[in-house]
Amino acid sequence: MCLLPAILLGFNFYAQRLGANPLEVLTRETGVWTLRLLLITLSLTPIKLVFKVNFVISYRRMFGLYAYFYGCLHLITYIWFDQFFDLNSMFADIFERPFITVGCAAILLMTPLALTSFNWMIKKMGGKNWQRLHYLSYLIAILGCIHYLWLVKIDLFRPVIYSILLGILFGIRIAYKLLKKYRHSILKSRQDHV
Repeated sequence: MCLLPAILLGFNFYAQRLGANPLEVLTRETGVWTLRLLLITLSLTPIKLVFKVNFVISYRRMFGLYAYFYGCLHLITYIWFDQFFDLNSMFADIFERPFITVGCAAILLMTPLALTSFNWMIKKMGGKNWQRLHYLSYLIAILGCIHYLWLVKIDLFRPVIYSILLGILFGIRIAYKLLKKYRHSILKSRQDHV
């Protein structure tokens, strides 16, 4: 299912159905799917917390790896079709265009998360260290939203919606942590009075 957008993009590119600027469409859509899948990945824990459905967590790794896959496709389309493998031009772009800087930072931060998403690596790192590293996914999502907002100049609807969704996901997690802390303090005070 997660491969379907890539397959459709590839088919439509091959069939020359991506409009007047197919390379722009490829770059944009692979970036959009990166952000969508990252938001889906980050939504699974709040879904579990709010709706008490634990099975959704088993899909988190898959969605995260697909987000990285689309991020790599996004980067490849930029390097290959936009920059034609011109390293000087790419580095100039990174330092001169803030949205490129932020996008590159996001994909660089995604790389260690993808490389450590396998059971043997989780065991090797230890659960706590692995979890600390994977908190980077929140920063990556923020960078992805900033990248999209700075890239788009006219139609801000989608990047704003994605940013709002990310804010809601943060809000749910923060509210849950505060509620958990509050419940813990109430239980502790009850035990102290007994």
